Amino acid sequence: MQIAIHNWMRAETLESTLQRISALGYSHLEIQGAPESYDSSQVKELLEKYNIQCWGSVTLMLEERNLLAKDPDQRKRSVEYVLDLAQMVADLGGKVISFVPATVGKIIPDARPEEEWEWAVEGVKEVYEFTEANGLTIGIEPINRFETYFINRGAQALALAEAVGPNCGVCLDTFHMNIEEVDMFETIRQAGSRLVNFHVADNNRLAPGMGKLNWEKIMATLKEIDYDKILSVEFCPPIDRTPANPYPNSIDEAPEGLSPEQLKFLQDHGSTAVTEDFYTMLTQRSIDQLKPYLQ
Repeated sequence: MQIAIHNWMRAETLESTLQRISALGYSHLEIQGAPESYDSSQVKELLEKYNIQCWGSVTLMLEERNLLAKDPDQRKRSVEYVLDLAQMVADLGGKVISFVPATVGKIIPDARPEEEWEWAVEGVKEVYEFTEANGLTIGIEPINRFETYFINRGAQALALAEAVGPNCGVCLDTFHMNIEEVDMFETIRQAGSRLVNFHVADNNRLAPGMGKLNWEKIMATLKEIDYDKILSVEFCPPIDRTPANPYPNSIDEAPEGLSPEQLKFLQDHGSTAVTEDFYTMLTQRSIDQLKPYLQ
């Protein structure tokens, strides 16, 4: 296994991210799902400069992006967004699309379960045709009930993957599993060969090792199922605004390059723009915790 990290958790240039993670020993990047923000040729040059490979990208299902929308035009636009993201990943030599089908932050359905299921399968299948033709893999990602009502558990993600096609996989996330699964280790076993990506953060969504999750058992269970791909770091620290804050000066009061949508996404996840020192500490703690398990 090797270690990747996302770059949506802090407002900074891509080069700043790559410079940091290269120095700390990361080998891969799971690039922010904002294809409109990147020039693939420039990104490739930066990846080569810092000897980092693109692992893939994660869909940012914000605002109107929703495969379950009643409006067929909205569903069509949502699929087009994921196809644009998949094209970016293909252009960058990546492998995986971590795919959340419904709008993040929307927790009330608009249609009947059977309608939504049909739309989800239909939309993911359209993306699947592209990924199959371009050497990419989809990983359906369950996220917790406070962020979506649709796919919260590994069994649900597996059901959708199986309905889409034999090479459609799942992406599991330790933070979300800690909330939703009865037994996260059994969920990993059930995913088996369909596990194509694995997101890592602790139970408090700080860096691995800064909470209570049993990382030795998590890694042992991944080895049980012969998972040999990427551990993709995706912390999103809860910001303490009280005098009890154990990490003073962690809030970036003047973030640069952060769109209103991105700021809202961070705030909705219990965080906000964070300072470079705090972010670097979390990035360092993550790889320090995980590196011993890569042998």
